[in-house]
Amino acid sequence: MDKIQKQIVNTLKEKSAIKQRVYDYTVSAFGILKEELKNTVETINNELKENDKRVLLEYKDRGYFEAEIKVAGDVIVFHMHTNIFEFENSHNIWKTTYIQKDRLNSYCGVINVYNFLSDSFKYNRLDDLGYLIGRLFINKDEFFFVEGKHQMAFLQNDFGNIKIDRNHIKNVIDSAIQYSLEFDLLVPPYKYVEQVTVAQINDTINKSKVKTGKRLGFQFYSKDEEIK
Repeated sequence: MDKIQKQIVNTLKEKSAIKQRVYDYTVSAFGILKEELKNTVETINNELKENDKRVLLEYKDRGYFEAEIKVAGDVIVFHMHTNIFEFENSHNIWKTTYIQKDRLNSYCGVINVYNFLSDSFKYNRLDDLGYLIGRLFINKDEFFFVEGKHQMAFLQNDFGNIKIDRNHIKNVIDSAIQYSLEFDLLVPPYKYVEQVTVAQINDTINKSKVKTGKRLGFQFYSKDEEIK
């Protein structure tokens, strides 16, 4: 075996094996997340059963790597990516002692949390927009942290000290629901909708396909602008 082949073997033994372990932990966490989504829907619906049935939550398993809950006029989609990631050089994670001690600690699986309008799915409005409201990262030691908007940003950012468990996953779900309910749909600025083509209005009439999303018209915001 030559030098390059030895390097290949060492990489497979170290990095690739670690990535597989990260994947397994992320799959396990996503399985627990699905269970907690169902539990959350059942718990909340028990409190709402005497109210308008249209506000009841709904859970849907969309496959091995995806699940969703419908909350009033919102759909929150939880999606586990099948790949393992490392962070860009500018990410704050590189400033942590935990990562500086061992670069392999930086490899993470990710579960993305998206917020859509439920009508986008109901009326098959394929051009409607959704928002990434949070990301849950899990590494080879089952340590985790959360990146997200507002409530979700404060869940856990002390990477390297706390392991993911059922209670932390439940907090992610609750925070995603709370944020989505508080994240209201706004009318777009008049100047962006004052003109419409015949094709667009016909499409709207026939298929109800006006491009819509939370903060209607938010596609005109800078991607770096804070949503408040």
